[in-house]
Parts: sequence; C-alpha cells; structure tokens
Amino acid sequence: MEGDAGLSTENTKEAQQQGTSYTYWVRQVTEEAAPPPVPRKLSSQDILSSQSQPATLGSLWNRAGTWEEKNVNKWATDRIKELLVSVCSVEFPGGNAEISDVSKCVGDAFLVTVRNKKRVGYTYELTLKFKGEWITGEEKKMVKGQIDIPEFSFGELDDLQMEVRLGETKDLLHQDKLQISQNLKLFLQPVREKLLQFEQELKDR
Repeated sequence: MEGDAGLSTENTKEAQQQGTSYTYWVRQVTEEAAPPPVPRKLSSQDILSSQSQPATLGSLWNRAGTWEEKNVNKWATDRIKELLVSVCSVEFPGGNAEISDVSKCVGDAFLVTVRNKKRVGYTYELTLKFKGEWITGEEKKMVKGQIDIPEFSFGELDDLQMEVRLGETKDLLHQDKLQISQNLKLFLQPVREKLLQFEQELKDR
C-alpha cells in the first residue's frame, strides 16, 4: 500500500509539472504572436507610390487586381434615360412619332475586376412613352401610347424586342391600329443604337 501511495504521489507531481510547462508554453506563444492587423488609412505617400507602379485596374487598395465589384446603377439608369429621350422622331407613311419619356427603367449595372481584367454587365427592362400623329382617311389623328421593352442584358441587343400598346384612340379602325403599331416598331433600330452606345460607355468607364 505504501508503494502504491508513493507511486501516486510521483504521478501527481509529474502531472503538475506538465501542466505548468504547458501553461508557460501557451503564455510564451501568446506573448510572442504577431498582433492582429489594424485597418490603416492610405496616406498621400501611399498614393504617390502607387502612381509610380504599373497601372492596375480597380481601386487603389486592390493593387493585386483581385475580385472587386462596383455598382453603377445610378449612372446607368440616368444615362439610358438620357440617351433614349434623345432618339430622333421617326417618320412613317402617313405619320410620325417621337419618344416623349422613359417611364420605366429598372435594372442593374456593374463593373467587375477579376485578376486585373475588367468585365461589365447589366440587365434592364424599359417602358417608353410616345406621341405622334397619323393621317387616316383624310383626317389627322393624334396617337399616344407606350412601348415595352422586355428584359435584356449585355451582349443581347441583337435580340431586342418591343411590344407596342396604344392609348385610347377614337374613330380608329382595327386595321389602322395594326398599321400604327407596326410603324412604331421602326423605333427598334434607333433605340438599339442608343443602347449600344450605352454599352460602349459602360465598358469605357
């Protein structure tokens, strides 16, 4: 029994020594570990230094050109409206029309930097208000309505589509309405050209 007690005491001392050694090691490692990174505001010297280095895309903090996404919705929405309202009036057989407003311009546009390469993209859907006049029979009639452009994305302008909806029109025959709706689809090409201009401006940002 006395032998067992002595063995137990030795085991206890050994465990205490190991515990003390472990605690000392942890404390030592913790004290010597590097402090956590702290955000630092870029100084004027940092900016000057970056200007002397090869140009990279994206923000100044992203010198490595890794993933960076920038939302440009406001600029894109304002620019699309500005371009489409500037579309010239279109002449038709027996009439003409112009785009008076962009009543709906909903979507997203973004710039992405990946491995120091820029990519752009957008998705939008539009509603354009128009007004015009047509001669039906021997009478000139004012016609208003809207042109809906379903959702389209970057690189898809060749497939752009339009849906014409005429406002309330009195004394217009069904055949006249069909002809006017068909005439209004001639806006497709000038609208596409303005959106292509928008795409190019987006890529140049």
